Amino acid sequence: MHIIPATDLDSVRHLLRSAGLPTGDVGLNPQARFYLIELEGEAVALAGIECHGQEALLRSLVVDPEYRGRGLAAGLVRHIQHVATGQGASTLYLLTTSAADYFRRRGFHEVARDATPASIRQTRQFADLCPAEAVVLCRRLTPRTR
Repeated sequence: MHIIPATDLDSVRHLLRSAGLPTGDVGLNPQARFYLIELEGEAVALAGIECHGQEALLRSLVVDPEYRGRGLAAGLVRHIQHVATGQGASTLYLLTTSAADYFRRRGFHEVARDATPASIRQTRQFADLCPAEAVVLCRRLTPRTR
């Protein structure tokens, strides 16, 4: 599995839209970084990250339905965890309306929205783009989760 930085924001938007995920700040948020998995020259999986000091936000994990079940999502989550720890984050947060069980199986646990650190609550993803019913999950990052 080869994970690369996403330089083509149209591919990022396309994958996000195909999964019904928000694209409102793609290309407008200098803190957001996206990573792709390409197979045969086609972007088939995507994850993003925003680092805010000791906290990081995992953004928009997407795998094209045709490529699910191959470990692509798990590989992207590991990559995002590695990027986050490399940038000094000790906790990784995410919001989801549909994948809470997937992330719980990977060591994430639910936290109350109002208990989420201000640095995460103030992101556009948290404050504007994700619906209020999205579940907030987090995971402590250690050298073991890299």
